[in-house]
Amino acid sequence: MDPEGVIVRKATKEDERYAVQIAEETERSAIARGSGISKRSPESIILKIAEGRAVIAVAATGEWAGFSYFEVWAGGEFISNSGLIVAPAFRQGGVARAIKKKVFSLGRRKYPKAKVFSITTGLAIMKLNARLGFEPVTYQEITQEPAFWKGCESCVNYPVLKSKDFRNCLCTAMLFTPKEIKKRKAAVPHH
Repeated sequence: MDPEGVIVRKATKEDERYAVQIAEETERSAIARGSGISKRSPESIILKIAEGRAVIAVAATGEWAGFSYFEVWAGGEFISNSGLIVAPAFRQGGVARAIKKKVFSLGRRKYPKAKVFSITTGLAIMKLNARLGFEPVTYQEITQEPAFWKGCESCVNYPVLKSKDFRNCLCTAMLFTPKEIKKRKAAVPHH
């Protein structure tokens, strides 16, 4: 269910007009919180929208209220939920929760057999992930593609990640594994 006065939906070409605002707020938020949020360029946001991998929240007034997207890794073995940002005027109203559910659902619909991961330093996102069935994991259990880690280069914590040889950082990795994969793993005898 959408928060009052806000519609959360798959982003469309018309939503590209919000890309600069989304990119600027993502950077402002990272600086204000001193947290590990990677910068997103307006061009990268527009690309996610064009590829059909973005979710946006828009207020009845026409303002953007929030945004997120998913990426595909390892030929569809993994997808990541990324870039969740809520405009300051819409925080604490359930917008993040609605966006997270929608981007998770969109990714699962397009890639039903993929494992879904998210890395974050934010407790609120960890709680949202847990409610969706994500569990904390080591970095070895998520994609190891260099392109994924390249996306972390603009994060304030990147020197920590690099010094740990991309095995851990200040972010917590969380993974959702589809039930059919969990069932197959459970059926394998352990010695």
